[in-house]
Amino acid sequence: MHPISVLLAQKKFIYHYKNLRWARGRCETYLCFVVKRRIGPNSLSFDFGHLRNRTGCHVEVLFLRHLGALCPSLWDLGPGGVRVCYSVTWFCSWSPCSDCAHRLSTLLSQMPNLRLRIFIARLYFCDREDSKEREGLRMLKRAGVKMSIMTYKDYLYCWQTFVACRTTGFKAWAELHQNSVRLSRKLNRILLPTETEDLRDVFTLLGL
Repeated sequence: MHPISVLLAQKKFIYHYKNLRWARGRCETYLCFVVKRRIGPNSLSFDFGHLRNRTGCHVEVLFLRHLGALCPSLWDLGPGGVRVCYSVTWFCSWSPCSDCAHRLSTLLSQMPNLRLRIFIARLYFCDREDSKEREGLRMLKRAGVKMSIMTYKDYLYCWQTFVACRTTGFKAWAELHQNSVRLSRKLNRILLPTETEDLRDVFTLLGL
């Protein structure tokens, strides 16, 4: 079976993306993606689907293995020698681990024509102040990745785009908003040191 699928079952989406405070037993990571390619001044190509991690392979690495198929012109030069630009959006049930963050950061540093934005349902091993996963998220930010915690609006978009919902509407669970706010504050605190370092660099350049 092809590892890239289009639509998720409703119960599977809710189970794996629910932003619980304690998400025990959810050992799989799901990644819903949208890939956009600008093919003209007023037009975009569009592709979407979802992946989940496999034995011995995290889902972020699995996506990178399919990058050539999903972004076939990523390494090509367009008219005037300009590279074709791709915009990739992920909706992840868990934030990337430190190793995946390093791989992504390295790739993005080599691909200025590839932009990545990540919406996150839950933070992976980010409770400790000195965790490698926290530093991995800061590394992604320095590489230009935009990261946000999923809100009701993002869940609704995923439900309408990636879930086999037919006529069934998305129903938010009781603590969706509360947990989203809590996780957003936590992510902001994690990423704040990067912003502080950027300010220090500015002060240094100004001789202050």
